[in-house]
Amino acid sequence: MENTQPLPNLLTEQRMADAWADVLKHPADTTVLKPNAHRLAFADPEFLLRREARGIRIQLEMLKPDLDQTEQGVHNTVVVFGSARFVSPEQAQDQLARAGDNPQAQAVAQRQVRNARHYDQARQFARLVADYSANQTPEQRLYICTGGGPGIMEAANRGAHEAGAPTIGLNIALPHEQHANPYVTPSLSFKFHYFAMRKMHFMMRAKALVAFPGGFGTLDELFEVITLVQTKKAQPVPIVLFGSAYWQRLINVEAMIEEGVIAPEDLHLFHYVDEPQTAWDIIARFYGLS
Repeated sequence: MENTQPLPNLLTEQRMADAWADVLKHPADTTVLKPNAHRLAFADPEFLLRREARGIRIQLEMLKPDLDQTEQGVHNTVVVFGSARFVSPEQAQDQLARAGDNPQAQAVAQRQVRNARHYDQARQFARLVADYSANQTPEQRLYICTGGGPGIMEAANRGAHEAGAPTIGLNIALPHEQHANPYVTPSLSFKFHYFAMRKMHFMMRAKALVAFPGGFGTLDELFEVITLVQTKKAQPVPIVLFGSAYWQRLINVEAMIEEGVIAPEDLHLFHYVDEPQTAWDIIARFYGLS
């Protein structure tokens, strides 16, 4: 039987996530989301979440985290990116123990054990940043900032938290709800609807970027920063790629130079490292920190 259903109009189909639908998935209080024509416009969430109000929401996502961080004395950050899928060494060993004789589960668990070193190194690196900042004036302190989720993000927030430092998490609303990890300071735990605004906030206070092995999200964030610095849209900052074997296997930079798509001097935009202390030394040397 011939399918008589009309084909969707791909030209008019909505391609951007709808903020109203996103909020309705996890409403804090459904009563305040009911339409009310008499409510003041700026106090009407149903109105503010309309498609036509997107520009206002973008401005608010720009303003709120900026004001909150300024009021809490956060002026300089070290941003840590990396996979959300890596787990701590303890969790990895637990997964390996529970894998039993299942070959597939064993392979996954062994990979987690191997990658858990990145979790541990991100934790150590963040502690180095926090230990340095503990002896500085508020204006000179560096705060660890991550995407606020699990994996490498959790590890970095954890390392700074364990050293007694506040930590920042810039979380994102996703189809599968992602909660902030427990090591983000609650008053510095922000949630975004727009990836663009989130990435802008990563750069606004960043004095360095440290990228651990990760997937599409890590690559997206990393190359945006490299592009901003390369094109001089952002001030030069240390860009550190942690895990040289991973990054050199993933990205053939030499091939890009051979094909003329980047210049040889672009290699100086970033550094490969394999140890937390080396990563911190690059940042400290760049700014002349003692």
